[in-house]
This record gives sequence, C-alpha cells and structure tokens, in this order.
Amino acid sequence: MKRRFLVTGGAGFIGSNFVRRLLIEEPDVMVTNLDAMTYAGVPLTIDELNEFPAHRFVKGDIRDDELVDEIMPGHDVVVHFAAESHVDRSIAGPAVFLETNVVGTGVLLDAAYRHGVGRFMHVSTDEVYGSIAEGFPDETAVLDPSSPYSSSKAGSDLLALSYATTYDYDVIVTRCTNNYGPYQFPEKVIPLFVTNLLDGKRVPLYGDGQNERDWLHVNDHNSAVRLLVDEGQPGEIYNIGANAQLTNLDLTYRILSALGEDESMIERVTDRLGHDLRYAVDSSKLRALGWKPQHTFDEHLEDTVSWYRDRPDWWKPLKGSS
Repeated sequence: MKRRFLVTGGAGFIGSNFVRRLLIEEPDVMVTNLDAMTYAGVPLTIDELNEFPAHRFVKGDIRDDELVDEIMPGHDVVVHFAAESHVDRSIAGPAVFLETNVVGTGVLLDAAYRHGVGRFMHVSTDEVYGSIAEGFPDETAVLDPSSPYSSSKAGSDLLALSYATTYDYDVIVTRCTNNYGPYQFPEKVIPLFVTNLLDGKRVPLYGDGQNERDWLHVNDHNSAVRLLVDEGQPGEIYNIGANAQLTNLDLTYRILSALGEDESMIERVTDRLGHDLRYAVDSSKLRALGWKPQHTFDEHLEDTVSWYRDRPDWWKPLKGSS
C-alpha cells in the first residue's frame, strides 16, 4: 500500500523541493499538496510537480477548517511547511502571519489528530531562539523571537508541542537555519541578489552587513525532515543546521564573485527594524541519527546561481522582469 503524505506549502521553496524529492526517490508514495497560492506560490512549480502521477494538488488555505477536514482523512503523515515567512513583510503587516502561522497550524493539528494521521511534522525556524551572541543553542534553549514572523512561528511551535503533551499525539517540531537552492522566491537574499545581478541591477545590503546566518542547502534540510518522518521521536524538537556561518557582507562578496561582479554593485541601504545580529543552532541531536549536510556552501552556491541563470522563465515573471 502506498504511503500517503499531506504536504502543506508545496508550491513554495522548501515544500516544493521536498515534494519533488519524495516523488523522484520514493515510488510508493502519494502526495497531496495543499497550498493557498499566495504571492510566493508559483504556478510553474505546480505545473512541473503535476507531471508526476502520484502528485495531487489542492488549492486552499490551511485556515479553511472545512477544506482541511475534507482532505485530511486517509493520510499517513502531515509535513507542514506552509507559512508566511518574510520578516520585512511581518513588520509591515503582522496580522496575516498570526492568522496563517498560528491559527492555520491549529486547524491542521486539530484535523490530523481527529482523523488519526500517524505523524505530524511541524517545520519551523531557528529564528524562534532570537539573536544569539555566541555559541549554538540546543533544543532546550529559551525562545526569544524578535519579529512578528518569528513570534508567530514560536507560537505555532508551542501549539504543536501542546498536542504531544495534551493528547499524546505524534508531533515532531524541526527548527532549521537559512536555506538556499533552486525555486526560492526572489525576495529572499540569495535569489534576490543573484537575479538582480543577472538583470544588471545592484544588490541592497542592510546596514554594515555584519549580521550572521548559517546557510543550509534546501536538499540537506529536506533530507533531515525525511529522516525524521521515520526515525524522529514523538514530541521532540530537532534543530537542523549546517554550521556554515557567514556574515551578510561575506555572503554578498561570494555572490558577486560567482557572477563575476565587484563591490561597485553593492547598494548600502538602511538596516531593517529589529534586525537580529546572529542565528545559530546546535544540531547534534539530529546528527546522532546519522544525518549530516552533503552540500558545501561555495560549491552549491555556484549550482544555485546556475539554476537561476538557466531558469529566467521561472523568476523573471515574479520580479516583473522581461
């Protein structure tokens, strides 16, 4: 019997890469892909996934309790990627972040529990730990989110974990560092900078560029999530990180080099509100299960640049480029 996955947010960056990986690598799966197709849900991505017979796309909002209740029965696993995820947008308008990330997660949890879905994977972010001056927090660290986005994700994490405690439901929470790779919407820093440079435009660098992030390839993230579907312990949290720290300035120089440009293409812009200085996580709990990143940053930044260079049909319409 085929294993049935319900994946939310599967038209977005991380979710679509996860769905594609499942469909290619595991012939005995069926995937229901639920996505509201907001601005970051790309129709061309869904068109490509629909070429797989085992893929079923459902356009819908995770806050729609009637729709979620209708499609949930019969699935074995929920992998919940769907989220509003852009910090700047959360600062400009927090309401949709609270509604989607907290209320939407609650709708999914309720339906999955009532219909006996075997495992619920809640995909979250390292940003819930807040800015980390030094070191690498493990899963027991105090949550200290800074933005409306990260606060909404922290709330959804706690809601998911409450189902494990209150109902003894099989929930796992993952918290991942910054991802990069193909199919990422070009408002995030790497695809924004790469596509700007491909269009002959400068790249906007916040403040002094000393904000530091850990960069993990999306396929390494998804291999961790897939491992935890089978081997993660119910009610547990797992950090997912590459230990590949870079300041935003270092990142910018690497992108410029990959595209044969120099620092004259940098446009210094005013730092954003509440811009956390540093994110980092200790992922030793996950690594004890045998996972480790397979993608080195410099090599696979080149691959990512090549993907955007080869796929203007995908990103140019999203930026209004011709």
